[in-house]
Amino acid sequence: MYTRRISRPIRPLRGSGVLLAATALLISACSAGSSTTSATTAATKGAATSAALTALPLATPTALSPYYEQKLNWRSCGVPGFECATMKAPLDYAKPGSGDVRLAVSRKKATGSGKPLGSLLVNPGGPGGSAVGYLQAYAGIGYPAEVRARYDMVAVDPRGVARSEPVECLNGRAMDAYTQTDTTPDDGRETEQLVDAFKKFAEGCGAHSPELLRHVSTVEAARDMDILRALLGDRKLTYVGASYGTLLGATYAGLYPDRVGRLVLDGALDPTLTARRLNEEQTAGFETAFQSFAKDCVRHSDCPLGDAGTSPDQVGRNLKAFFQQLDKTPVPTGDADGRKLGEALATTGVIAAMYDETAWPQLRDALTSAMKKNDGAGLLALSDSYYERDADGQYANLMSANAAVNCLDLPPAFNGPDQVEDSLPAFEKASPVFGEGLAWASLNCAYWPVKNTGEPHRIEAEGAAPVLVVGTTRDPATPYPWARSLASQLSSGTLLTYVGDGHTAYGRGSACIDSAINRYLLQGTPPQKGKRCS
Repeated sequence: MYTRRISRPIRPLRGSGVLLAATALLISACSAGSSTTSATTAATKGAATSAALTALPLATPTALSPYYEQKLNWRSCGVPGFECATMKAPLDYAKPGSGDVRLAVSRKKATGSGKPLGSLLVNPGGPGGSAVGYLQAYAGIGYPAEVRARYDMVAVDPRGVARSEPVECLNGRAMDAYTQTDTTPDDGRETEQLVDAFKKFAEGCGAHSPELLRHVSTVEAARDMDILRALLGDRKLTYVGASYGTLLGATYAGLYPDRVGRLVLDGALDPTLTARRLNEEQTAGFETAFQSFAKDCVRHSDCPLGDAGTSPDQVGRNLKAFFQQLDKTPVPTGDADGRKLGEALATTGVIAAMYDETAWPQLRDALTSAMKKNDGAGLLALSDSYYERDADGQYANLMSANAAVNCLDLPPAFNGPDQVEDSLPAFEKASPVFGEGLAWASLNCAYWPVKNTGEPHRIEAEGAAPVLVVGTTRDPATPYPWARSLASQLSSGTLLTYVGDGHTAYGRGSACIDSAINRYLLQGTPPQKGKRCS
């Protein structure tokens, strides 16, 4: 499944390696060492589960006391206004004495003179997105002034991510090859090449991060957040999580319902679904977003996929035909490393622009250049932004961490190519444009070197304070039904709906959404049930 964090300021997005590295799934469940769920296995054909995440005991285990009692040594980050520190957490919560993982933390102190409200922890999603980077580049300076005035803005990079002992899999050159692998194989030879690419990526992760790879689950990351809560001196956790960050926040609520303060879960995930269901439903989400793009595109004279009389379905067929042409004959890009624009990179570039409608003009321009001027530079730039590849050909660890968390959190969507072949009709029905590629991309966790420790489950968080779940009706990456489902699972969940396009809703221009969330963060009062904004 494509996974993606939300990032501000708005730019062409990723999160989570589109067709290859990030297709495992952005959902996690229960992890080894937590003993927090009832035993269950979801039906193999994608049925949801009735198992529920179980709260941890109120008392902190003695073996964890040294972690809860450590002191944070705050220092300058080199970023004006921000401080940084390093905290320790047990590598394995089942064996706290067997080793530590060091986690990067950053904060910006409250800027106002009003009564302080404590800390506001933020996470942009992924999995694999740097929360520290998000805090310093956006949340700590771009969240509403009234929120920053009352809260210390705080972030921790989850274990295995960015500054927190990052998982590493492939070097830049190998990642270039990986991201260009054809995910719509035409014959047995191309299927073998795709399987070999998945295996090589997985083997690289296993070779470089063998121990950490077993302990990067969402449950463990949520437990790390509780240690940070205590070290910050907060009795309860206040939190804003976007995309995968909603799963992280909901998992925290399930484990520690009595420590829930004000939780905003924006662009919500449904933890009850299997990997196959999640991938298939997200495929339909991207189709919904593409239909919106198609309708908008043909209203503009520079749309290369059709004119005012072209239906969205025909726009999709035109794009699919272009992808098939690139599969046979890639176009030049002017890339210093000699990369051409083939079907895989072009698809990633289009997917990247589906996350935010402000990227649609850039996508139109990139498609025009590729289709009419034989210049693939624009789509390649969108793809590189999604993958977080820099001008020197190096990749952030986003793709590696994304796969590591996803493949640990759930059983694989498919166990082999035959199962993908059987699923193709359903995926192509969900999206004639993207279905085939997303089905094959969902195979990556089949070859993961570490067995999953999570399963699908419900998160009820009985006894938690009100939790605000936010869903966008045409969200491509986290389809709106997932927000409805999570809000209904949570015993104290309230659903806030944004009727519109794009991934997540907070800070995207809706005064209705922003005022409702700000009021909740500042006063603790969630919006009325059923509230809808546009």
